[in-house]
Formats: sequence, structure tokens, C-alpha cells
Amino acid sequence: MASLLTPLNQPISTLRPRSPGLLPRYNLKKTQNLGLPEKPFSPNYKPTIGTKCSTVSSLIPKLDEPSTLVFEEQDRPLCEIWKEIQGCNDWEGLLDPMNSHLRQEIIRYGEFAQACYDSFDFDPHSKYCGTCKYRGANFFEKLDMEDKGYKISRYLYATSNINLPNFFQKSKMSSVWSTHANWMGYVAVTTDEEEIKRLGRREIVIAWRGTVTFLEWVCDLKDILHPANFRGDPSIKIESGFYDLYTKKEENCKYCSFSAREQVLAEIKRLLDYYRGEEISITVTGHSLGAALAILSAYDIAEMKLNIVRDGAGFATKIPITVYSFSGPRVGNLKFKERCDELGVKVLRVTNVHDKVPTVPGIIANEKFQFQKYVEDAMSFPWSYAHVGVELALDHTQSPFLKTTNDLGCAHNLEVHLHLVDGYHGKGQEFRLATKRDIALVNKCCDFLRSEYGVPPYWRQDENKGMVRNGEGRWVLPERPRLEAHPPDTAHHLEQALKIATSDEICD
Repeated sequence: MASLLTPLNQPISTLRPRSPGLLPRYNLKKTQNLGLPEKPFSPNYKPTIGTKCSTVSSLIPKLDEPSTLVFEEQDRPLCEIWKEIQGCNDWEGLLDPMNSHLRQEIIRYGEFAQACYDSFDFDPHSKYCGTCKYRGANFFEKLDMEDKGYKISRYLYATSNINLPNFFQKSKMSSVWSTHANWMGYVAVTTDEEEIKRLGRREIVIAWRGTVTFLEWVCDLKDILHPANFRGDPSIKIESGFYDLYTKKEENCKYCSFSAREQVLAEIKRLLDYYRGEEISITVTGHSLGAALAILSAYDIAEMKLNIVRDGAGFATKIPITVYSFSGPRVGNLKFKERCDELGVKVLRVTNVHDKVPTVPGIIANEKFQFQKYVEDAMSFPWSYAHVGVELALDHTQSPFLKTTNDLGCAHNLEVHLHLVDGYHGKGQEFRLATKRDIALVNKCCDFLRSEYGVPPYWRQDENKGMVRNGEGRWVLPERPRLEAHPPDTAHHLEQALKIATSDEICD
């Protein structure tokens, strides 16, 4: 199966990073508004500051109240401060009060993670259940995300033959696309020159799928730690379910003949070779269990030293790796957390204080326990976990748009997290929406908006649930194009990636 990007089998010296043949250009259009049509502001409203304001959906009441809107001036462009926004200083001074650039970037990466849900086939009555609805070439177009300026480089798959049975989606039909695999996310790269200029670098994004339909997978998490052994240190351990999801493969399935880990390492190596000499960043994002995979894969890339590249003169450059995690559980033990810090992996964890998922595993011994290091080292306590990175803790009760509910899924929902980021300005600050993000998105796959806004719960679905009329006038589920598996050069780039970790040329 041909790669979504043209395979790179020629020597690196012959590559032309901006060749039109590598990533075909498409006309980029503005994202369509998913809510109701916007109305002009009330003529009675008079801004107190002479700066340009953000518009908000017509669903939002009382637009003539200054407290509803936020007016901010961008003092410096993102391209000048992108390393700070990506966490080079652990987001010091950017979270309280919330920096406007950072807010926009958090929401942007959250939308990359949300795209995994919006494109995933959850329907057990479909023979395509467990896969992506769209081909890589038109992935962002189908999701009204063409204006992001990115193109899919490859899809990621994982085997369902692991000990997290309540996470994977399987079809009830006998004839299915795969009995072993689930689509897990994608790797994308910035291709639009204007977006590259805005960002200040070319960016590689890895987005991992979590689960939006239920939380039973949390009950399957065991306090069983498995040595990562990515570089041979047995003291660095990862929750066994996450480890299996990331490393297991199924030789009899073309989609899982390479593990998710091998797919990621091979693709990162390929892209870094292709764009050698450019300023690059690697950002990994995910929600829920996808957030765990995001941290795990970011650690792996750094541990394997793939982000350390040398130019023709032998000068080494360390490409920054950042994780934007949404509502993620703990991934590994304290040694894992400490090693991520040593490697310079930057993690910003966006959480809702009412969400239970970030509290597991490691209920007994975790980063809040004063003597965790002692019990993990001296006592070899086997159930010790620690969160990685910096936490941005939000509270959904602060939003005036959300109703009171006992539904745990609402507190865990990704769109709810993005809504909270939009209105957050700092500890103790009033909740005020700062961007154009439509509040109708909150109810895309949950029932959390107050009833007076008139937004139906769980409103996002395919028209007619994907059914179409065939030539005979019958309603059928149309056949989909053949799914992309692994590019033929995956084994080659994986071999090169694994060689780097043992190379004497690059020192820790």
C-alpha cells in the first residue's frame, strides 16, 4: 500500500522538502461554524477598550454585557514566542493569568485530538466499526479543518488483543475490515506556508484517540506496572494496559503487523529525515486513554533520541517535544516521571477537577504522597504512579453555560474541556469566553448545556447515519475506499530509528 506521503527511498541529500509531489496542496477554506448563525452585537454595547473583540455564537445570551466578552491585544506574534508556548520554561507565567496565545494553542491541539473522535466509526452495526471514516488525503477537509494548514502523513493502528477490552470497538457483523485492529489516530505535518510562518517552525503533530462513548475502560486499569525497557532501564515502568496497547502487534493482521510504537518511531524518523535542516517541533496530543498514549509516545521518541539531529557539520540540535494532554490518567511510576523530566519532554495536562479519570491509577501512592520516592525505591512498592508535567486544573461549575449534572461522562468530555479553556483567565478570575468557539460544541456528544440555549444533546452524527440510496433506490451503507495500512518503507525507517538509540554519535 502506498504511503500517504510519497515514500522516501532516495538518499537524504536528494530530498526537496517543499516538493509539490510530497504533500499535494489543497485549497484551504475557513472552518464552517457548527452552531447557529451569528447575530451582530447589540447596538447598545460599547466596548471600553479600543481593541478588536472576538465574536461569539448567537446561542450566548446577553451579548451586550461586557463580562461576556474578552478584549486582548497580541503584543508579540506567536512565531517569536513559540518555544515558551510549547513549554520550554514549563509555562511559567503563562497560566495565571492565561496567555492568549497559549489559550488558542491549547484549543487548537484539543481540536486535533477531537478530530480522532469525529472521524472514528463507533457503530457496532457497521462492518467498518473501529476504523476511520475518511481517507488520509481528505481527512481534514471532511472535518472542516482545512484551514489548519496540515496534511495527514500516516494513520496509526493498534491491536485489540490486549487487556483493555472495554476500550476497543468491534463490529457485530461477520464480515469486517479487521478482526484484530482499531484505528488509533494519525501523524500530521504542517504544509501551508502561511501557517508555518505563523507558528515560527514546521510542526509534526501526533494525535491519539481515546474513548468518548463510555468510561468502563478505566475499571480495566490494573495497578500492574510493566518495565518500559525502551533503553534497557528496568526501573522505568508503565501501566501494563498502556504498554500493551502501545507495543503489541498481530502478525496475521496487515494493520497490526507493526505495533503502534513501531509505526510512530518509523514515521517520526522518516519526517525528520525529509525535513532535515528546518526548524521543527513535535507535538503529541490526546484525550482520556489517548492522553496516556500521547505521554508514552513522547517519552519514547525522546528516550530513543529521535529528536536529536545533526547537521552536515556535526552540530546536534534537540527538537522540542511537547504533550498537550486532556483528561489523562497517570501513565507510569515516579521513575518514569523523573526520566521524562530529564529528557526534556514538556507536558501540559488539562484537567477538570470533577473528572475521575486523572485520579487513576495510583490511588494509594502517587505524586501527592510525601514519601512516594521512599516507598518506590526503598520498599519497591509495586503500585506507585506519578503524573508528568504541569497541570492546568479547570472547574466546570465556574461556567454559567453548563447545568448541574451527575453524569461523569460530562466532566470527562473533551469538548467541555475546550469550553473551559476558552473561558478560563486565571485562578479566581471570572469565567469569560475569549474566542469564537461555539458553545453548541459542548453538546456535540454529551448533554451538558443548560436547556435555555436550545442545543440538542448528542447532536453530532452522520446524515442518515451514513446510509445512502443505491441505484435501485434501496438504502444501504456505501462501501468505503480501501483503508491505508503501513507504507512499504515502514520497516526501513523503523530500522534506522532503532539504530539511533544505540549510536555512539549522540550522547545523552
